Amino acid sequence: MKKQTLSLEHNIRFADPSIENPPVIIMLHGFGSDENDLFSFATELPKEYTIISLKAPIPMQPYGNAWYNIYFDDANGKFSDDEQAIASRDLVVKCIDEIIEAYQVSKEDVTLLGFSQGTILSFAIALSYPEKVQRVVGLSGYVNEGILKAGFEDNDFSNLKVYSSHGSADQVIPVSWAQRTKPFLENLNIPCKYSEFPVGHGVAPQNFYELKEWLERN
Repeated sequence: MKKQTLSLEHNIRFADPSIENPPVIIMLHGFGSDENDLFSFATELPKEYTIISLKAPIPMQPYGNAWYNIYFDDANGKFSDDEQAIASRDLVVKCIDEIIEAYQVSKEDVTLLGFSQGTILSFAIALSYPEKVQRVVGLSGYVNEGILKAGFEDNDFSNLKVYSSHGSADQVIPVSWAQRTKPFLENLNIPCKYSEFPVGHGVAPQNFYELKEWLERN
């Protein structure tokens, strides 16, 4: 199989060719990064997965991309462009459908793996469209209720599981925001494994080993 064209640019590592309809991990990078960032994990992840790392649609200067803009002003401090975030949320959902068709991966075995802004978006996709996603690995992010589909609480979450982790010394996204993730999800009966690591806004090696183990078990 060769690389196909999707609505978003992407990197791909194909699953072992002996596996029919392989499970897929779709990676969503953080603000100001690109599709190469999380893709560096691909070599360490099990061969039975097809791994696709998407590039966010909004180019930044001088380099990097964003799923939505973040603005700073004196009155509000830092705030997100939720309209752009919702547009990106739905664009990734469209991409999930394209990936299933173009790469013949299993639609019953889709994992979103996000970092920071990519995690915020992954949670929004899984909570708004749980029929599209079975697992979320959310690194250094949180649930932004402002970008969830109206009425999301009534969705069927019975096939969704979440791994969430955060750096206890994160200066970009306060750890207190991430600590709300597990109770929020468990309130919707979504199982969530939550861990903190003594790092800033990044992924500690032990964090990576733990998420890998979680993927193997779930």
